[in-house]
Amino acid sequence: MEFFRTVKLKTTEENLHSFLTLANLDKISTEIFNLDEPSEKEAHIGGIWGEFTLSRSKIKGGCRFALLECPNALCWTITTGYPPNPESIVIHLTINRTEKDEEFIEEITDVLDDMCHNLNQFFSQEKITHD
Repeated sequence: MEFFRTVKLKTTEENLHSFLTLANLDKISTEIFNLDEPSEKEAHIGGIWGEFTLSRSKIKGGCRFALLECPNALCWTITTGYPPNPESIVIHLTINRTEKDEEFIEEITDVLDDMCHNLNQFFSQEKITHD
């Protein structure tokens, strides 16, 4: 399954690389949090789904995050500068299932909405849209 959110604000790949660090996890999401001091590429995190190793990779346009032990292979990217919204930040979250129960989908929606809110707050810009 795929989930998208678009934050209507303009930034750069470099700004996303600087802000989207595991040390800044508390600024990115209130739904997940560091349990130990993170490294640049991995963190031991906790959250609504339990404890996981969260990996972070810089990618073209932004960053990719993945819950390494997650049975749903949950991962997301936060990027900017590409169609269909090159002037916006796009959050793209995926899981390796075609169907999940409604409660899990609602939790994913809450996590995405939280990230949108926090990105919007940090970059102090306009509105959030849902695709």
